[in-house]
Amino acid sequence: MKSNLEITIRNAKPEEFPAIGRLMVDVYSQLDGFPKESEQPDYYKLLLNVGALTQKPCTEILVAVDEKMQLLGAVVYFSDMQYYGSGGTATAEKNAAGFRLLTVAPWAQKQGIGKQLTLACIERARERKLQQVIIHTTQAMLPAWKMYEKLGFKRSEDLDFLQQELPVFGFRLKL
Repeated sequence: MKSNLEITIRNAKPEEFPAIGRLMVDVYSQLDGFPKESEQPDYYKLLLNVGALTQKPCTEILVAVDEKMQLLGAVVYFSDMQYYGSGGTATAEKNAAGFRLLTVAPWAQKQGIGKQLTLACIERARERKLQQVIIHTTQAMLPAWKMYEKLGFKRSEDLDFLQQELPVFGFRLKL
């Protein structure tokens, strides 16, 4: 479905971090089959305080906003995987970028915003001449999973891990 929205992808401003964190908590807590806040409180604290991730080197938050500067979605991009912060082996990957915590506001979904945020991350990795982009997703995020596959990401079981009892699945896109 094509969007009628005028979408701009840009770096988030620090004053936007609380709204981005709140959006992430709201979206992730509503996913069927995804752990609730009571089950993984530390994960939800990470979401709520997502702006703190930008204190790490090589880490930025990208946002999608409309013409009224209304927040449509966000993603955390890492140009160096050592700062990625996931479980499993992903943080040992060299010459690779990654992104996590892709979120689109419920009312703005199915308009290509997640795809535009993903493409912005891929473009940043290409600009840095990195060889691959690494991501993780879960069964609860099947629309995103399908989008990643359409964009050329391939399952990489070597990147899989468990977040407590939640299976998290790794993907790579070779650039």
